[in-house]
Amino acid sequence: MTAPPAAEQTARRTNSWVVAGLSVAFVLAWSSGWIGSRLGTQSATTLNLLSWRMVVLCPVAVIVLLITTAPKPGSRRRLPVGWRQQVLVGLLTQVMYTWGAVAAVEHGVGVGTGAVIAGLQPMMTGAFASLVLKETVKQQEWMGLGVGLAGVALAVSGDFGGGTAPAWAYLLPFVGMLALVAATLIEARRPSQLPVVERLSIQFLVGAIVFVALAVVTGQFVGPHLSDSVFWITVAWFVAFSITGGYSLYWVLLRRTSATRVGTLIYLTPPTATVWAWLMFGDTITTVTLIGFVVVAAGVAMVFLDSSSKSV
Repeated sequence: MTAPPAAEQTARRTNSWVVAGLSVAFVLAWSSGWIGSRLGTQSATTLNLLSWRMVVLCPVAVIVLLITTAPKPGSRRRLPVGWRQQVLVGLLTQVMYTWGAVAAVEHGVGVGTGAVIAGLQPMMTGAFASLVLKETVKQQEWMGLGVGLAGVALAVSGDFGGGTAPAWAYLLPFVGMLALVAATLIEARRPSQLPVVERLSIQFLVGAIVFVALAVVTGQFVGPHLSDSVFWITVAWFVAFSITGGYSLYWVLLRRTSATRVGTLIYLTPPTATVWAWLMFGDTITTVTLIGFVVVAAGVAMVFLDSSSKSV
C-alpha cells in the first residue's frame, strides 16, 4: 500500500494543528459563558443580561439575513426552506439553554457545578440517539452514562456543602442541557442545508425576540443596570467570547472534525470554568467536587474513547 503524497501528509498535519488550536480556543470560549454569567448576575438579572446581549447581536443578524436571502434580479424575496427548524433550534439553544445556565448561576449554583451538569449534553445525546435516531448504544456506553451521572451527583453534593443555591436551582442547567440535546438531535435527524452564518443569525433573532419581550413585560429591560459599567463589560464578554467564540467555534469544529471529538471537548469546560472562577472570584474548590470531576472524566472515557463509538 503506497504512502500518501507529501502534499497530502502536510495538509493533514496542518489541519491537525488548526483543529488543536481551535479546540483550545473553543474550550476557553465555551467556559467563558459561565464566568460571564457569574460576572453579569452580580449587578443584573438573567433577563437584563440576556435581553441586551441579544439586542447587541440583532443588527448583525439582520444584515446577514438580508444579504443571504437577497433575491436574484427579477425574482421576489422568499424565506428559504429550513427557517422553521432554525426557529425551533433557536428556542432550544438561545433561549432555554442560555436561560437555564445563566439563571442557575444567578441563584447561586457554582460555576463549575453548573458546567458539569450542562456538560452531560454529549452523553445524553448519545443515549437518546438510540431512541430518536435508531442508533445502537453499547452496554459500555450505558455504563459510562451511569458513571458520568454519579460524578455529577458528587460534584453537586460538594456544591451543596458550601453553596447558597436552593435545590431547584440545580434543575435549571439540567433543563437547559436537555434543550441543547433536543436541538442536537433535531439537527442530526434533519441536517440543515442553510449556511452556518444564516442559521446562527436566525437563532439569535429568535433569542432576541423572546428575551426582549419577556424583559419588557416584566419591567426588566431598563433600570439601574444600564448605567453600570460591569454590566456592559459582561454583555461585551458574552458577545465576543461566548457567542462569537464558543457557539461559532462549535459549528466550525464540527466541519473539521467529528461530533464525538467536539462533544468530548465540552467535558473539559467544568474544570476550566472552576479554575477560572477560583482565579477571578476566589471560589473554593472542595475535595468532593474534584472527585466528582474525576468520576465524570471516567464516564467520558468509557463513552467516547472507545474507537468503535459512533458520533451523532
